[in-house]
Amino acid sequence: MMQPVQQDYKHALSDLVAIPVTPFDADGEVDQAAYQLLLRRLLDNGVRTITPGGNTGEFYALGEDERRLVVELAVGEAARAAGPAAGDAVSVVAGVGLDTATAIRGARHAREAGAGLVMVHQPVNPYVSAEGWLAYHRAVADAVPELGVVLYIRDPLLDGGLVGRLGELCPNVAGVKYAVPDAARFAAVARDAGLERFVWVTGLAELYTPAYWAVGATGFTSGLANVAPRVSLGMLRALRDGDFAAAMKVWEQIRDFEALRAERRSADNVAVVKEALASLGLCRPDVRPPSHPLPPDMKARVHAALAGWDLA
Repeated sequence: MMQPVQQDYKHALSDLVAIPVTPFDADGEVDQAAYQLLLRRLLDNGVRTITPGGNTGEFYALGEDERRLVVELAVGEAARAAGPAAGDAVSVVAGVGLDTATAIRGARHAREAGAGLVMVHQPVNPYVSAEGWLAYHRAVADAVPELGVVLYIRDPLLDGGLVGRLGELCPNVAGVKYAVPDAARFAAVARDAGLERFVWVTGLAELYTPAYWAVGATGFTSGLANVAPRVSLGMLRALRDGDFAAAMKVWEQIRDFEALRAERRSADNVAVVKEALASLGLCRPDVRPPSHPLPPDMKARVHAALAGWDLA
C-alpha cells in the first residue's frame, strides 16, 4: 500500500485543477496508454493538480474497477512528473461518489493508491436533505482523515452555514469546488462558510473563473486544459498577477469552445473535448451513454473554435 502524499492543500487547490478525460479504445475499454499520454501532456505543460474521475472523465459512466484504474494511473504519472522542489509536486484529487459505501471505498482506495486528496461528487439521490448532505460528506471525510477532502457543490440551495458546520466537524475538509452559475451566491456562500477556512475553487471552468476569482476563488477546474493546457495556465497567471484584462483576453479566446460544451445543458460537454483531442491525434472521440458522439456539424464547429490556438 502506498502512503498518501502529504500535501499543502491550499497550494494544491489554489491552482488550475485539470480534469482529464477518460479515453476509450476500439472495444470500448479504458485506453490506458492514451490516458497516460494525456496525463503526461498536462503535466509536461505545467499542470500540477489533476482530478481523475471528474465529470469530464465520465465518472458516472465508469465501473468501479475503472474508477480505481484511472486513479492509479494518475498517481503513477504524478509521481514520475514530480520534481525535487516543493513547487514541482503534483497533486492528485481523486473523484469519489455515488452511494455512501461506494464513496468510502473509493476514498480508501485513493488513499491506498497514494492520492493526497479526494473530491466528493455531488450526491445523485433525488432526495437530499441538509442533514443528510452533512452526514454523507462527514462519513466520507471521517473514513480518510489522512486525506484532504474537496466538496463539489452544484445545489444553489446549499448554504454556507451548512458547509461551515461540516468544516467544524471534519478538519480534513479542505476545499470547495463551487459549480452554481451565480457569482453573487458564490460570494455569499463562501463568506458564510468561511472564506479563509476553505480553498474556494471555481467549478464551472474558465468561462466563470474571472467573475468568481473577483469575489474569492483562488483556483478553478478545467476540462479545456486537456486540449490547450497552456491557454488555461495563461488565464491562471493573469489572475494571479491581478491582470483582469489579460484574463479576459483568454476568456474571449476560449468563449466559443466552452459555449459549445455548455449547449443543451452541457449535453455534449465531454464529446466536444474528446473531438478536439481526436483532431490532435491524442485519443478516440468515443464517449459512453448517456453522452453521444458529435454529429458532423458539431465537429465542424469544434474545429472552427480551435482555429489559431497554440495546441502544441
